Amino acid sequence: MKKIATLVLVSVLGGAITLGTYKTFLEEEQTIAQQEEKVQPFFQPVNYTASNSNLGAIEGINFTNAAEKTLDAVVHVKNITITTAQPSMRDLMLGRVPQRKQLGTGSGVIISPDGYIITNNHVIDSSEKLSVTLNDNRTLEATIVGTDPKTDIALLKVESDEALPYTTFGDSDTAKIGEWVLAVGNPFNLTSTVTAGIISAKSRDLSGESSQSFIQTDAAVNPGNSGGALVNINGELIGINTAITSQTGSYIGYSFAVPSNIAKKVVQDIMEFGNVQNGILGVRGGSLNSSAAEKLGVGETEGFYVDDVDEDTGADAAGLKSGDIIKKVDNIEIRKFSDLRGYLDTKRPNDKVTVYYLRNGVQQQAEVTLLKNNTLTIPNIGIIKDAKPKDLRKYKVKKGVKITAISGGYAQYLSQEGIQAGDIITKVNGVEVNSVEDVKEIIKNKDPYHPLAIELINSNGQNLKYAFR
Repeated sequence: MKKIATLVLVSVLGGAITLGTYKTFLEEEQTIAQQEEKVQPFFQPVNYTASNSNLGAIEGINFTNAAEKTLDAVVHVKNITITTAQPSMRDLMLGRVPQRKQLGTGSGVIISPDGYIITNNHVIDSSEKLSVTLNDNRTLEATIVGTDPKTDIALLKVESDEALPYTTFGDSDTAKIGEWVLAVGNPFNLTSTVTAGIISAKSRDLSGESSQSFIQTDAAVNPGNSGGALVNINGELIGINTAITSQTGSYIGYSFAVPSNIAKKVVQDIMEFGNVQNGILGVRGGSLNSSAAEKLGVGETEGFYVDDVDEDTGADAAGLKSGDIIKKVDNIEIRKFSDLRGYLDTKRPNDKVTVYYLRNGVQQQAEVTLLKNNTLTIPNIGIIKDAKPKDLRKYKVKKGVKITAISGGYAQYLSQEGIQAGDIITKVNGVEVNSVEDVKEIIKNKDPYHPLAIELINSNGQNLKYAFR
């Protein structure tokens, strides 16, 4: 029995010595090795000092001033529309078209003490009745002053016996990627709500057609935030929150705002002219990238490549040519088409801009006067513009508009028919036309179920008629 006890004691003592040795000499090294396997260096601060520095920078930013300046200037917008409901059997028997009221909501920003409010066009589109609720819960009826579907901006007006709180426009061109911003809106009719984030990117185009130029942020924006304010830490309005990108319909980290410089220009045009005045440069082309640069045989992968220069435009008069690469306009760097589109959307006809471009690798510059856009793209036909007297004399007609480019799905067919740039369209849907504005008005009032009919005369003097759906 004593031998068994002694054996057990020796075993326990040996185990204790072994464990102690392991703890002292081996475990620390092994633990360190395990930590190295789990560590993700790109998620960790480089050192303690850098971590403290970053925290200090974030803690040093004060959002309260910007929030205080903006909260009372953001309103809740209610839009009542009349929609066609699913007809019942009784409706069908009686020949009735049932209608029902539908409520839509969004946000808006007061931009003057006398009650002018900016919001998105899609917030108030097709409205029968509009009202806005202020941050103090007062509700006021609103009227539409004007809209611009292209930029998705609308201007409203409310009447109040007292001056209203408002926010001031900032300069969106000077906003920097990485800069802190606040998104202020009314996403769920909870009165004004503030979220914070940074500017993730600028000149974003969601359409794929280079027709947009949004500020992208990671500030949380949800349905109902449309038309709300994007402000910098000084409380200056640098954007109108407009869209999110999401597979679920809810916010997942990307939101987009119309830059304030574009929104401000649209509002000023609506108030002064009743519509938006767009100044065009007069060039056609696209963004450069590695693939495009290789195809075109150029050494630049950023900028706007000029494919063609429209005649009688500012670019034409300034001497820009096909093959030029626009790198900068005034102080705005042009890396892609949406950079150029976004900046030109802040300009009007007769404004002058300085264009910096490369020609055969040599940088040059030219002062270009922007002109009013007198062209129109007709689907399946191409681009038309006002005809000059000499164009009409050449084709022996008194009225008409000039085709400047054939494009669209019927381009090859029209070319085979002998139609080319320079030919004159004399009638659209049986009505004589003498300007692009005439054509716009006819297309605007056209029955969507009927084809678009054109009559034209080509260079051979032939009178031709076509119908396009």
